[in-house]
Amino acid sequence: MAAAEGTKQLDVVVIGAGQAGLSAAFHLRRSGLEPDRDFVVLDHAPRPGGAWQFRWPSLTYGKVHGMHALPGMELTGADPARPSSEVIGAYFDAYEQTFDLRIHRPVDVTAVREGDGGREGEAGRLLVETSEGTYATRALINATGTWDRPFWPRYPGQETFRGRQLHTAGYPGPEEFAGERVLVVGGGASGTQHLMEIADVAAETFWVTRSEPVWRDGPFGEMEGRAAVALVEERVRQGLPPKSVVSVTGLPLNDAIRAARARGILDRLPMFDRITPTGVAWDDGRPGDVAVDVILWATGFRAAIDHLTPLRLREPGGGIRVEGTRAVRDERVHLVGYGPSASTIGANRAGRAAVSDIRRLLRGETATAATATVTAQVATTSEGAPVATSDTAPVAVTVAAPAAASV
Repeated sequence: MAAAEGTKQLDVVVIGAGQAGLSAAFHLRRSGLEPDRDFVVLDHAPRPGGAWQFRWPSLTYGKVHGMHALPGMELTGADPARPSSEVIGAYFDAYEQTFDLRIHRPVDVTAVREGDGGREGEAGRLLVETSEGTYATRALINATGTWDRPFWPRYPGQETFRGRQLHTAGYPGPEEFAGERVLVVGGGASGTQHLMEIADVAAETFWVTRSEPVWRDGPFGEMEGRAAVALVEERVRQGLPPKSVVSVTGLPLNDAIRAARARGILDRLPMFDRITPTGVAWDDGRPGDVAVDVILWATGFRAAIDHLTPLRLREPGGGIRVEGTRAVRDERVHLVGYGPSASTIGANRAGRAAVSDIRRLLRGETATAATATVTAQVATTSEGAPVATSDTAPVAVTVAAPAAASV
């Protein structure tokens, strides 16, 4: 498909301005490319902050495990009692301004398609169709994350439930559940956090997971971190939908978790078989019907990559097979914050690796194995969660006052 008249031609389009997208933009600028002339960053969110801007107010910055600084700029002086959405939103805003990244927002990307053949000696361009027009680009960095695709499991009778159903993506904080009987579904970190908050105000809480939770006690060091990343990376190499790194590390046994287990808040029930108008039920009668007012699905997210469908990048297993960050089926397309790079440190390094590979592509060189592996050198916090230090000489930004937030 040829580019339509008025289509703007660029070297690189970045879709998404969360951690991975901003890291990629930083490295594009650092390599000599100019925003709005050579590359553009498109973000459909209303303001800076990536998915963090949508987090619930009770998720304060002090509760965030392993928030890794963006390349070139540390976050300092943040109030741990302040909502993480405000702290990180203000940090991302300051980052965009400091490095003059000129993010376009809000812009919706509807599709990415094959374009024309480009100039002599160039690979064909991709057409990025958006709410502000069409871009013809020589390379694409997709950094759309998962927040826009919450996963809602389907169970018999779900449509008959007379109470309220909501997903982590719409979790408002614990106050709205005061005096109610609440069922939380999901064995990840969000599910346990929701339970521990809601238990203090709800009439009763229940926890249901598909499998027994795996609790991780003791230190989580570099070796364990690399092993976890490798498991996720292997799925991506096989073209399977990626799992999160957290899904293979287990849940950390910190003091808050131990206290909740002692109180019975984290006594897990097996997955129910059906949903009734008043709650959930098991076909074998164990543990009996449970009546609830609310079902909270803490069941995770899927990669937001539907706009890439016209490029036919998916493998039979349902995922996009990548080497490092590069899509195996199309060397012009890089996915950052996808699979093994779906962590704050992984997103940073994926952004740098993707730009390195793309610079070779723009010079007309054959793709190399430079991005064949994007792994994290993992240290630990006191909570046992993966974290590391910035890998470039940093500028410091202090985020202390609520007025600094753009949310």
